[in-house]
Amino acid sequence: MNSEEAKIRMAEGRIYQPGDEGILKEQFVCMEKLYDFNATRPSEQKKRQDMLKDMFAAIGANCYIEPPLHANFGGKHVHFGRNVYANYNLTLVDDGHIYVGDYVMIGPNVTISTAGHPVEPHLRRQGLQYNIDVHIGSNVWIGAGAVILPGISIGNDTVIGAGSIVTKDIPAGVVAVGNPCRILREIGEHDRKYYFRDRFIDVEIPQE
Repeated sequence: MNSEEAKIRMAEGRIYQPGDEGILKEQFVCMEKLYDFNATRPSEQKKRQDMLKDMFAAIGANCYIEPPLHANFGGKHVHFGRNVYANYNLTLVDDGHIYVGDYVMIGPNVTISTAGHPVEPHLRRQGLQYNIDVHIGSNVWIGAGAVILPGISIGNDTVIGAGSIVTKDIPAGVVAVGNPCRILREIGEHDRKYYFRDRFIDVEIPQE
């Protein structure tokens, strides 16, 4: 398998060799940019924004990522909408594409992975890999320490509880928690009255 074939297989979600020399050459360029981003100072906000625009496949206005950021390809295959906030230690296994909508909040120590390896042991011994894209809708909140596995889709407005392992698609407008992550309930009237347990919401809720 030559480098060109490996790159095509990688893009198509087929089994390929991630240690291919041509792929690694591209990856190292991305990793160098990521290293520089993580080395920025807190006062260098404008510099960080400019670097993310260069590193990511797409990134909308008013996005903020708190270093350190970890990403296999430095964000090259990551598409962020507008107003995305990501806390410390976001890990993006972005060998495949990761699509994130607008107004998404990502807690600390979250992992979003597109990469998998064959269960068949002889193939795994060769270091082979495949990538399946991840899709996260708008206005999603992903709690601290959650793990989102390859091929997952999460619908708009959904909350993924802290520490959840998301192994199956999650629809829009629900709270989902656990390992494996399951739907706990729909988001509804209770959530329009209380922001935490028995604490009333005492600010106006915008109507769109």
